[in-house]
Amino acid sequence: MEAREPPQDVTDTNKPITVQNIGPDPGDGTKQLHLLSFLKLGTSHLVQNKHEKRSRSGPSASSLTGPVQAHWFQLTLTKLNLMLSLAASSLRLGATGYHGSRRLLATAISGNKTSRLVRERLKKDVEAMKNQFSGFRPSLVVLQVGDRDDSNLYISHKLKAAAEIGIDAKHVRLPHTATQDEVLQSILSVNENPSIHGLIVQLPLDSVNRINTELITNAVSPDKDVDGLSCINAGKLSRGDLHDCFIPCTPNGCMELIRQTGVSVAGKHAVVIGRSKIVGAPMHDLLLWSHATVTTCHSKTADLPGQVGRADILVVGAGRAEMVRGEWVKEGAVVIDCGINHIPDETKPSGKRVVGDVHFTSANQRAGFITPVPGGVGPMTVAMLMENTVQSAHRFLQRSQSCR
Repeated sequence: MEAREPPQDVTDTNKPITVQNIGPDPGDGTKQLHLLSFLKLGTSHLVQNKHEKRSRSGPSASSLTGPVQAHWFQLTLTKLNLMLSLAASSLRLGATGYHGSRRLLATAISGNKTSRLVRERLKKDVEAMKNQFSGFRPSLVVLQVGDRDDSNLYISHKLKAAAEIGIDAKHVRLPHTATQDEVLQSILSVNENPSIHGLIVQLPLDSVNRINTELITNAVSPDKDVDGLSCINAGKLSRGDLHDCFIPCTPNGCMELIRQTGVSVAGKHAVVIGRSKIVGAPMHDLLLWSHATVTTCHSKTADLPGQVGRADILVVGAGRAEMVRGEWVKEGAVVIDCGINHIPDETKPSGKRVVGDVHFTSANQRAGFITPVPGGVGPMTVAMLMENTVQSAHRFLQRSQSCR
C-alpha cells in the first residue's frame, strides 16, 4: 500500500500534522516499503524545491549566503525530520497491530488445515513403506472398555483418519464388566504381537469393576505406546530425550500449531494452564526443551491473570469453560486453547455449544494468533496419533533390518 502524503505546507510548523492510517498490521517487508516510500517522498520534496529555486529569476539556493542560506537549510531539515517522523509512526503502528484507533483481530490457527497437511504427508510415507517392503502397513489397535458415547465418537475419528492414511486400525472393545486382569491380558496379547505397531487404551475405562488406570497405561509396551502416556515415555520426555520416546498427541499437536505461526519458541515466556499428565505436564516439557522459559499454572496459582499477562505463548488445558478472559492476554500473544466444554445455547438445535477454556471473542481482540474451538487443537490430536503410529512402524522396520 502506498504511503499517503503529509500536508503539503510542511514548512509551516504552526499547522497541525495528522498521521494517517497506513494499512493493516504490516510485516517487516511492508514496514520497510513504508519507510522507503516516506524517504522517497522526502527526496522528491528536496528535488522539487531545487528545481523551483533554479526556475526562479532570483538567486539559486546554492548562491544564497548568510542568514538566508541558513534559513533555507533549516526548512529543508524540517521537511526531512517530518518525513522520518511519519516513517517511524508507520513502523510503530504496524508493530502494535493497530489500524487507526481499531486493533486488528488475531490470526486464527486452523487445526483442520494443519492436520490435513500432516495426514497427506503421512499417507505418502505409508505408501513408500508399502512399496519398499512389499505390502507392509503400519498397524494400530484401539482398546476400549465399555461403551461410552463420547469414547465411541473419538474412536470413530481415529479409525477414519487411519483408513485415509493407509494404517491398518482395529477396534477391540471389552464389555463394561471387564476386570483389571482381563484388560491387562488384552494389552499383553497386543504387546507380544509383532505385526501391531501401536496400541492406545481409550480413556476413561468404563467398567463396573475397579481398574487402576495408571497400571493399565504403564502396561502398554513403551515401543507401542503411541499415546505417549506410559511412565517410560513420560520420563524420557521430561529428560529431553525427544527423539527416543513417543510424545503425547495433544501437546505434540499444540507444538505443530505454534510452528505454523512462524513464531520462534526459543527465548519466549510460555505459560501453561493445567498440569494433567495428558496435556499440561508434557506441554511444559516440550516448551522447556524448545528453549522457552515456562511457567505452569494450576488451581493453587496466585494471580492467574497476572501470570497470563506475561505470556508470549499461552497454552490452556484447564477444563473450565471460557475461564481465561481476553483482557488477561498479552498483546500479540500466541494462544493455544486445548479445552472442549459444552455450555447452554438456546439457538442451537442441541441446546448447547462447544467452547474452549479461553473466552474467544475477547481474546481474539488482543492475541496475535489463536486457535478456535472447535477446529483448533482437536483435529491435531488425531493427526499426531497417526504420526506416532507411522513413526512406530518406521522404528520396527529399522530394528528388523538391524537384526538381519
